[in-house]
Amino acid sequence: MYQFFVEDEQVQAQEKIMITGSDVNHIKNVLRMRAGERVRISDASGKAYFCHLEEVRDDAVVATIDQVDERGTELGNKIILFQGLPKGDKMELIIQKATELGISEIYPVAMKNCVVKLDDKKAQSKVTRWQTIAESAAKQSKRTVIPKVQMPVTWKKALDLASAMDVKLVPYENERGMEATRETIRGIKKGQTVAIFVGPEGGFSPEEIDLPEEYKRISLGRRILRTETAGFATLSMLVYELEE
Repeated sequence: MYQFFVEDEQVQAQEKIMITGSDVNHIKNVLRMRAGERVRISDASGKAYFCHLEEVRDDAVVATIDQVDERGTELGNKIILFQGLPKGDKMELIIQKATELGISEIYPVAMKNCVVKLDDKKAQSKVTRWQTIAESAAKQSKRTVIPKVQMPVTWKKALDLASAMDVKLVPYENERGMEATRETIRGIKKGQTVAIFVGPEGGFSPEEIDLPEEYKRISLGRRILRTETAGFATLSMLVYELEE
């Protein structure tokens, strides 16, 4: 069943949904869908609607709501990834898989050991591309909400943003002891916001890893993980503990 996203105002009296924009062409000319076929549609508030297509027009697609899933597919915790900017196209993979695993928001972070340097123009172009990847992954994984990929921020700004979050996890290759990791993750309560900090290929600098006690350094095992793997491993642990 194909998945689409709409704004709240496109849901009309909890009976019909009006799909507009680029999805119209995709439904009509790419997927070649016809009236009567079933789709899953999510609105901005996080509800999921199981619908059948009533009318496929050139300018809009009208869907009739058959069933409403108030619960959706989102985790009970908002999880934000602060990812040190990696080389090449690794960020695309990170965004795709983090979206599948339930991430809420992603901040690319310019850290001391990052090789990649982005000016504002390049950053905006990258973020536009990354947001498209997040939307595609959200559709594929039947997410109820599309994660937001933010513009790159400095390390200082990342710490400022995380200051209001309830739990701050820092996977670190020099940290040892999985029992402490288990204890930290099992202590997270439903509804708490969780920040994950992942360093770039060169890791955190000594100044960056010198963090206050509220930032929980955790181990991901005795093996050294790549930057594009560390976030997935942490997210998988969180999903195991937090998913209902």
